[in-house]
Amino acid sequence: MEHLLGDTALTVNGTPRSLAGVAVHTNALDWLRATGLPGSKEGCAEGECGACAVLLATPTADGGTAWTPVNSCLVPAYALVGQEVVTAEGLGTPEDMHPVQRSLAEGGGSQCGYCTPGFACSMAGEFYRSDRRPADAGTDAPDAPEAIDDPHAHHGPNGFDLHALSGNLCRCTGYRPIRDAAYRLGMPDPADPLAERRRHPSPGPGATDVSLDGARFVRPSALGEVLDLLHDEPDARLVAGATDWGVEVNLRAARAPLVVAIERLPELRDLVVGDDAIEIGAALTIAEIERGLAGRVPLLAQLAPQFASPLIRNRATIGGNLGTGSPIGDVSPALLALDARVVLASASGERVVALDEYFTGYRRSVRRPDEVIRSVRVPLPLAGVTAFHKVSKRRFDDISSVAVAFAFGIRNGVVTDARIGLGGVAATPIRARETEQALVGGAWSIATIGAAAAVLGAEGTPMSDHRASAQYRAVMLGNALLKLYARSTHPSDGAVA
Repeated sequence: MEHLLGDTALTVNGTPRSLAGVAVHTNALDWLRATGLPGSKEGCAEGECGACAVLLATPTADGGTAWTPVNSCLVPAYALVGQEVVTAEGLGTPEDMHPVQRSLAEGGGSQCGYCTPGFACSMAGEFYRSDRRPADAGTDAPDAPEAIDDPHAHHGPNGFDLHALSGNLCRCTGYRPIRDAAYRLGMPDPADPLAERRRHPSPGPGATDVSLDGARFVRPSALGEVLDLLHDEPDARLVAGATDWGVEVNLRAARAPLVVAIERLPELRDLVVGDDAIEIGAALTIAEIERGLAGRVPLLAQLAPQFASPLIRNRATIGGNLGTGSPIGDVSPALLALDARVVLASASGERVVALDEYFTGYRRSVRRPDEVIRSVRVPLPLAGVTAFHKVSKRRFDDISSVAVAFAFGIRNGVVTDARIGLGGVAATPIRARETEQALVGGAWSIATIGAAAAVLGAEGTPMSDHRASAQYRAVMLGNALLKLYARSTHPSDGAVA
């Protein structure tokens, strides 16, 4: 039996489509394919391959629209109610190809074609990035062969950031023709409808309440409604970017009787830089935080490019990363080093919890079932020396084997304050308390750092698994501190703020 409150339509490739009758736990990818749009593919069902990428219209700070690539395999279909989506089919047709599609075809950037629609959507997101500028602003068709031939170039002569494709994998074509296709793109034609669309506001998500076959999906319009709902239904599953929940649904057949979407609640989306603290709304995505802070918190600026992939960063939220309680979440070590607080809200009021007191066990925390993470509070002033060090099998788009975040105060060559956050070495993210004590009061010298690195290598209770052995993790902890010291004394070797 189906029960609907409000409209369940969204716009796909310019055409309104209804979700009536769609099961509550259906993801956007499966729904799109079932409606006759098979361009997007399922490769991994967990957001690592990008074959399912589509473009989502999202709001910009100036009231316009950005075309944001997202993994459709992770987004609940009902989370898109009221919004606007473009798939590879909506970019162009065989008779009238989009510039991105034409460039891929002419450059040999597609072989079996399975991954190509996802690449086209991610590439189109970068193609339409409003602040993309050619290296030579005097031309609209920047084609510099010498720049394209540089194997180490991460930005094309047309301003294309190659990292925009770091969430897309290709098994057969090889990445050189795809990169060359990206670097040979010009700028959007002024008459391009998707380019013109950027000047107008993006549609906000519609309030939704759908019940079908014993499951319910709700998108309340205000935080108060969520808190009242949690008070009455403490087993409700809160979903923001769904980059974790989507994997559980796809790979482990997880189901919840009640799913509550909260990623667009205004009360969870503030970013305020005050005199004493920076308040970061829990529903802000990693990409939005990176843009909003614009380097104001160097430690988070170092973390952001290493957090999964652009496709994931466009959906994953800071509150969701903390809410899962994962011991290998990249955000937690950085926030521990920043001495962050978590603001928890319920129908009975708010409370503030220090992050180093928040985690209580494997994927467990002090957050009650009736509470929502409203924001994360980073106290000011910030530490003078910070660094984020992540060890993983792949440079990008991978889970940490070990993540280490440092925040040190150094005055007159002496360590006056030290906070170190660790991930991947215990059942929860932890502070390296013994190492911090070994550093404070000591000289900022190789002797102090060497001794502290030995202590750091013994912190936590690392385990051996398919990502790394316990011994390897311990060695990497100590090496991270030595690397920080080397870079602080030779800044040109790496970025340390």
